[in-house]
Amino acid sequence: MATLTDDKTPRNDSLISNLTGYLDTRIDLVRLEAQEKAKSIFVSTVHGVALGLLGFLFIIFGSIYLGFVLNSALDSSSAGFGLVAALYLLLAILFFVGIDKKVFQGVADKLLNNTIYKSDKRS
Repeated sequence: MATLTDDKTPRNDSLISNLTGYLDTRIDLVRLEAQEKAKSIFVSTVHGVALGLLGFLFIIFGSIYLGFVLNSALDSSSAGFGLVAALYLLLAILFFVGIDKKVFQGVADKLLNNTIYKSDKRS
């Protein structure tokens, strides 16, 4: 006579085996998705840093060139660099006052609008 603790049937073993296989597969899938997301974040970060560095170098050398061009045009040895410095001071004051916040907010709204729902691949 079978007791309640003797539930080892081939059907139950197969069901448990399938369930554990399913759970292992889901865990592997979550790990792979996390790995892909980490790789994507790393590549985006390196790309952004490289672009930022190149942009910074462009601004530095472009400013030096502009200073020399203005020096030549003004027939002075330092007035061009003074004008370039004044331009950067004006930009810094505008940023400090906060004129740029509305522009950046608009860009952020357009770029990040509903990104959670767009990136959900389960649906």
